[in-house]
Amino acid sequence: MKIGTRFKLVFVFAILAVLLTACFDSKDSMEGMDHSNMNQSGMTNTDSSNQSNVNTQDKTSKMTTLKGKEFTLTAKTSNLEITPGKTLPVWTFNNSVPGPEFRVKQGDTVKITLKNDLPEPTTIHWHGLPVPNEMDGIPGVTQNAVQPGKSFVYEFKATVPGTYWYHSHQDGANQVDKGLYGAFIVEGTDEKVDRDYTLVLDEWMSMGDMDMSSMDNSSMNMDMSSMDHSNMNMDSSKDQASSENNMDHGNMGDDAHGSSAEGHDMSMYDIYSINGKSGDSIDKLIVKKGEKVRIRLVNAGLLSHNIHLHGHEFKVVSTDGQPINNPASINDQVISIAPGERYDLEFEANNPGQWYIEDHGDDPRVKGMKAIIAYEGANADTDKPNETAALPILDLTRYGQSSNSVFTLDQKYDLEYTMDLNTDQQSGQQVYTINGKTYPDTEKIKVKKGDLVKVRLVNNSKTDDHPMHLHGHFFQVLSKNGKPIEGSPIVKDTLNLKPGEEYEVAFVADNPGDWMFHCHELHHAAAGMVTHLQYTDYKSDFVPDPNAGNKPE
Repeated sequence: MKIGTRFKLVFVFAILAVLLTACFDSKDSMEGMDHSNMNQSGMTNTDSSNQSNVNTQDKTSKMTTLKGKEFTLTAKTSNLEITPGKTLPVWTFNNSVPGPEFRVKQGDTVKITLKNDLPEPTTIHWHGLPVPNEMDGIPGVTQNAVQPGKSFVYEFKATVPGTYWYHSHQDGANQVDKGLYGAFIVEGTDEKVDRDYTLVLDEWMSMGDMDMSSMDNSSMNMDMSSMDHSNMNMDSSKDQASSENNMDHGNMGDDAHGSSAEGHDMSMYDIYSINGKSGDSIDKLIVKKGEKVRIRLVNAGLLSHNIHLHGHEFKVVSTDGQPINNPASINDQVISIAPGERYDLEFEANNPGQWYIEDHGDDPRVKGMKAIIAYEGANADTDKPNETAALPILDLTRYGQSSNSVFTLDQKYDLEYTMDLNTDQQSGQQVYTINGKTYPDTEKIKVKKGDLVKVRLVNNSKTDDHPMHLHGHFFQVLSKNGKPIEGSPIVKDTLNLKPGEEYEVAFVADNPGDWMFHCHELHHAAAGMVTHLQYTDYKSDFVPDPNAGNKPE
């Protein structure tokens, strides 16, 4: 054989080897890549405005804690190493996921400058915090979305102590999913714990994000008949209106850890995380014997999680930042925390060792959501995970001690309103409705300042949970499924309704403005489950800019 021929053959085999290697490693090679502009032929668009997520070498930094009164948050793209060797493209505040944790004092006026270095507009919503309406961060409702390269200043007084969080409210189902969130703690004057940890829960797709929201199946020129779709996200951008038209949702399950909805297969979210890390990469929670420990749970994800604290009796001292009256010590019960909710646990470190705090369920993905509470100098072999154990879920309606509350079921209200929540097909689309309508055509709840309001929420969806979040207000939960609350008064801003459940809640209209009331499974909000609480005696000077690209959900 001639040398030239041999060289050509070697060259051909080398090229084939490279191509085969690329095929076998395609999953890993796409982790640092922005798939949001992949077209039907499999090619990636090269619009320069979207290149910040592609082939960038930026890596996220460790989450920090910010204390004081004036802060800057910079929204930027980066890459998160969620486990060793597994890196995902993310959007961040201050180059971390979660973004920095705010620790501010009750009564302080805080000033936070948002700088947008993202390729798209964004905003910040202060979830649960009773801020003035103009600071609520809702594009097209309270402000225009902050354009790339621009800034916006949020300023408000931190009036109510508790555990809150912040996140983008511009195209929220997409931007929050990419990592634009963080914890916000308002410290009261009577904070008396030795250790205070915040655990932010989330779910991720190992493929990174793939935007197929504008896909028209009829025009696809790819043969997908022999393709393994088990790990493909067909809807990760959450830009629902168009993506849902073209998806077959008929076989979606209702496993809380797999599919949260009739219309959304959530099994693509195959990595569960705590504070942006999964499995063994999650930082240990260091304690000392005799210390009083608080753990703040924040669910920034799209699925509910059942959290179990091992080795200790503990108390649930607050929900959504609001205290529970005389909570009892419990053990071997799980805390079910839905999207948008927060729960604070407290325990005495009286059992030296290393103990798990972990998600429970039959789904293998729960293995990624577990942290270790490690006593200084303790043996590492004290505990073993038992994430598949079927433990009872804490019933918050019968927890704590009953006491005088602001509202009762039989008192007179200025307005009583029913919200019928449902999943439907309208004009060939999978939608999520309030009283049979989708946003922006849902009926607004109209109030005046000082009104006492009672709302009956009913979940008529067959398999969907609906964690309903009211902006700018706290509400008291009065009843569940027709039965009055038996334990401590429950005050929340986010309430999860499982299929068939019914709750009555009440609040005083004490914060004038135009406020969203929506499902915090953000797919559902993007597909219609949003309304407004609108004060008829409130006038705003805000004028939406039609060119701002405002996407309030």
